[in-house]
Amino acid sequence: MKKYDKVTFISRSDTCRAPIAEALMQTKLLLEDIIADSRGMIVLFPEPVNPKAQEILQNHQVALEGHEAAQLTRDDFDERTLMLTMEQGQKEKILEEYADAAKNVYTLAQYCGRTGDVESPLGKDLPAYEACFQILKELVDQLADVIKKEDEA
Repeated sequence: MKKYDKVTFISRSDTCRAPIAEALMQTKLLLEDIIADSRGMIVLFPEPVNPKAQEILQNHQVALEGHEAAQLTRDDFDERTLMLTMEQGQKEKILEEYADAAKNVYTLAQYCGRTGDVESPLGKDLPAYEACFQILKELVDQLADVIKKEDEA
């Protein structure tokens, strides 16, 4: 029996790391019955994906159409949703701000049995976005394996 119905990736603005992770997760056919989406910690208005992040996704033939940044809210939390932040500080802030609602909140690396943050490439050059993509790809591949093993257990 599957543990989660949904995986929500959380980054600062929901315009780069979280949407990339969402798009990568959507490519995992074995997880077709799990919804992947993303949210931001600070979203002032709905923005599209960062142009450099979009270029990297296109370079790897990974589709993410019509994405608009969305603010994380109390309604995003439930027992069947896995919430994965890019940074430890984001996880801590969520647990503090949503103490009464926060469930299943981990960093992406932590849930995969690793340590460290996925650093933001915002404001850097295209190779930095590529490096971020590669880190996220490795983590999302590992995440898919972890979720599959949990579902089989």
